Amino acid sequence: MAPQDKIKVLLVDDITETRENLKRLLKFDAAIEVVGEARGGYEAIELAARLKPDVIVMDINMPDMDGIQATEGIRKKVPYCQVIILSVQNDLQYMRRAMLVGARDFLVKPPTIDELTLAVHRAGDLAREEQSKYNLNLQLASAPGVPGFSPQAVNGKIITIYSPKGGTGCTSIATNLCLALDASANRVVIVDSSMQYGDIPVFLNEQVKNSVLDLTVHSEELDPEIIDEVITRQEKTGLYILAAPPRPELAEKVTGDQFGKLLTYMRNLYTYIIIDTTPYLCDAVQTALDVADVILLVTTQDIPAIKNASTFLALADALGISRSRILFILNKFDRRVMIMPDRIASNLKQDVVLSIPLDDRFISNSINRGVPLYLENKAHPFIRSMATLADLVKQKLGSLEGTL
Repeated sequence: MAPQDKIKVLLVDDITETRENLKRLLKFDAAIEVVGEARGGYEAIELAARLKPDVIVMDINMPDMDGIQATEGIRKKVPYCQVIILSVQNDLQYMRRAMLVGARDFLVKPPTIDELTLAVHRAGDLAREEQSKYNLNLQLASAPGVPGFSPQAVNGKIITIYSPKGGTGCTSIATNLCLALDASANRVVIVDSSMQYGDIPVFLNEQVKNSVLDLTVHSEELDPEIIDEVITRQEKTGLYILAAPPRPELAEKVTGDQFGKLLTYMRNLYTYIIIDTTPYLCDAVQTALDVADVILLVTTQDIPAIKNASTFLALADALGISRSRILFILNKFDRRVMIMPDRIASNLKQDVVLSIPLDDRFISNSINRGVPLYLENKAHPFIRSMATLADLVKQKLGSLEGTL
């Protein structure tokens, strides 16, 4: 078999003996070639970017960076590379998190030769298929006159806006943040993950024909043309809109796995993917939180909202969602209320990075007319806060990129 036809594999484990055992099992298959070894997550990301392997077999527990974080970093650098996670425990929560960030398979240590080689072949076939699509997308990106695609938009960032309590203003923040991120110059898409009662089209006064359901049913065969046909582009702002299903009973047809695959694919097409959510931690919202590069956690000055934010932060800690990915936002800030941002930050052990001033009258009028405040009055304190938030998001993304 010609070297270029072999499945190129990178092995990642902090224990030398484990890597040697895996290499020994794989050498019996002439269609597989081990092209490199890494002792940790950071080294794996670096080698993946340089060697461009088809498949990575990686331990989940490593001292510098766990396999889930490393998988996320690798998939950003080499989108078609398939990751097989190895673990000593068959933990469903680990499996779910690994799959959501792009892992293809999950094997319990030590795998048998048949388990390992079969998983590598499955992943290798998928890597070749995804690489062909990836190369085609790049060709489309450079071709003139292809609608809805730009080479500058590859490796887009996902920003999920979440509050564990309703009425905190997440959707207003989401719609105005999109514009603050310069939707006319960047490819910015807003995705409504409130699958039963999404309001994004209402907030933007935009008629949409299609919804996220029209894409998740194609999650295994996505391409730029399908996405371009489904997603609505608002002419006056340049913002792309992916609405929730039109009827509540259709929400259950969107699975977390399908939604995760869609969001991961959309990274190839959009500079920023802004996800509006609902407080209910359904599969879609959990997926939106899991795949996010940055989470904007929104609270207000009322005790129930602060209590729920505290509960969510504890849950995030338990699920392994790093607090470094979270920007904690205080919305509807009123100086007359005695609960100040520094007190909230101290009690929740999470810095409040921005306090957005209260102005319900102007914002309510904006919502009722379907015209984001950002389009009308850039001098308004709320909009100045949105410009600051856009800068904070970009700074956070830059700092996180530097850690991978």
